[in-house]
Amino acid sequence: MKMENKLKYLEFLQNVITRMNSNSFLIKGWTITLVSALFALAAKDANPKFAMISYIVIPIFWMLDGYYLSIERQYRALYCRVALVKKDEDIDFCMNASGYNTEDRTWVRASFSETLLPFYGVLLFVVVVVMLFVSNK
Repeated sequence: MKMENKLKYLEFLQNVITRMNSNSFLIKGWTITLVSALFALAAKDANPKFAMISYIVIPIFWMLDGYYLSIERQYRALYCRVALVKKDEDIDFCMNASGYNTEDRTWVRASFSETLLPFYGVLLFVVVVVMLFVSNK
């Protein structure tokens, strides 16, 4: 009974972390779907201009995914602070994690993280290779 507030607060924070992670997963799925659809339209109409839109779509979704990852990292830092430092009587249920936006949790840093850079980097590389192949025909 003594840790009830702390456990409830940690549960709230975990729900936010899970939601940010789900958003990131959905963005990756939408990116693949949209790029695939653009290439299908380009192949159907023999118009590579449709595929060129991928050069806009991929960076936009990449930065949006980086934003969600940076927010997730801030909430994970808040979660760790609450779990390790705060006492039950100090729990205020504050959901503001902006104070945890340190250098390693910034939006730009998250965008070039070890999880996003390979995914979007490879996707962008594939688009470039396919566009070079299509333009040489």
